Amino acid sequence: MSPITCDVAVVGAGNAALCAALAAREGGADVVVLERAPEEERGGNSTFTGGVIRVAFDGVDDLKELFEISEAEERNTDFGTYTAADFFDDLARVTQYRTDPVLAEILVDNSFETLKWMRTKGVRFGPMYSRQAFEVNGRFKFWGGLAVEAIGGGPGLVENLFQAAEKAGIRILYQARATGLVRDDEGVHGVRVRHQGQTREIAAKAVVLAAGGFQANTEMRARYLGPGWELAKVRGTRFNTGDGLNMAFDAGAMSYGNWSGCHSVGWDMNAPPFGDLAVGDGFQKHSYPFGIMVNARGERFIDEGADFRNYTYAKYGAVILRQPFQFAWQVFDSKVTHLLRDEYRIRRMTKVEAETLDDLAGKLEGVDAERFLRTVKDYNDAVMTDVPFDPTVKDGRATRGLDVPKSNWATRIDEPPFEAYGTTCGITFTFGGLRIDGEARVIDTEEAPIPGLYGAGEIVGGLFYFNYPGGSGIMAGSVFGRIAGTSAAQAAKPTMAA
Repeated sequence: MSPITCDVAVVGAGNAALCAALAAREGGADVVVLERAPEEERGGNSTFTGGVIRVAFDGVDDLKELFEISEAEERNTDFGTYTAADFFDDLARVTQYRTDPVLAEILVDNSFETLKWMRTKGVRFGPMYSRQAFEVNGRFKFWGGLAVEAIGGGPGLVENLFQAAEKAGIRILYQARATGLVRDDEGVHGVRVRHQGQTREIAAKAVVLAAGGFQANTEMRARYLGPGWELAKVRGTRFNTGDGLNMAFDAGAMSYGNWSGCHSVGWDMNAPPFGDLAVGDGFQKHSYPFGIMVNARGERFIDEGADFRNYTYAKYGAVILRQPFQFAWQVFDSKVTHLLRDEYRIRRMTKVEAETLDDLAGKLEGVDAERFLRTVKDYNDAVMTDVPFDPTVKDGRATRGLDVPKSNWATRIDEPPFEAYGTTCGITFTFGGLRIDGEARVIDTEEAPIPGLYGAGEIVGGLFYFNYPGGSGIMAGSVFGRIAGTSAAQAAKPTMAA
């Protein structure tokens, strides 16, 4: 194979990596992207997402800078506001105030401008009516701080970014697994890669690592997340096995963040071991606030209505994994089934239905039927029916006197037909990663930047601990990807000019 040289090499090809590549190219750099997957599986975890994006905005006029809003839409929709202060507060609150304040501020303050920049590259955004708005008194109301999604979800986001990269003249190598960094005492000078069965080196003046976490590595999950995590299903790509992290540590990088934590959700119990692009994120089951969840003992084990699902879904997968036999059933009655998200209507899912609770109990595979019926009776008796139900706010419609409370959206399960959905834990990405600074430079164990090395996306640690606000992962990848690419191009400029 002929030698490859470039100004900036980007390891990875998801949202963060492609934003880095586009920013570096915009900065005048010759860029090569290394995608471990074959072309038909390209895009990393980003391809498997729903394309939900958390962004700070002050009202509908800001949203009009991201996508078109007709007069009728504006008249019939309450988009609300989600200020920078709201975003920062949510990020701090759900991470138990452990989020790195510098990185968090950069994420929040750059979120809106980064989406505007991505729009100039051809990425299309729109309002997320189907999953984040309910119709109340003839008017749609957005809730939970989320209003924006990439058109076409994760696949649409990735396709737009690849089209932009190809248009910009960025070279993309497929089946190119980075195995190490080329480095010396002066810093990083390239990447060793196994490309289509052959080992080669790619000389680069700067390298951006954006190859994701270690969620697809069974051994690393058990080592860092703990016993039992080898049993979780992987929501996304099978290629995020920690390669970028291990390369960086070999180069002296500092580990940072919540290494025993991850983003994990309720996921169909019979989903395949890794993500399936034909289904995408459809195996997730996120409407649990409107029903109850029971384990193999037939018992509730979590407050389904503790908060909007945006602020709980990313940690409830871990809770399900800790249940006997690592599964839970979500149970709903006919009063709320019209509120269930679209993923409850796909063909490939574990679902049972019944006209009576007794019949439903017999269909819940692996569940103590007698205890389940007692659980439902106790729950129904505890619902505060005098409090109005409102899915667009934390309505305070709770239970009284239960050991495991339900704080909002409690409704009696008493009107057939009844539906139940079998779930297990689906891991999305890991929270532990590399330490970077405000310029996305990777920091070493002596707390100094490693010359020529940058990081972005899920490979970065320090932002998320224990949990995360929905939609902030893609936003963080975009923000720090853009910063990493800009910084890498600037670092390469002296030699580029020479």
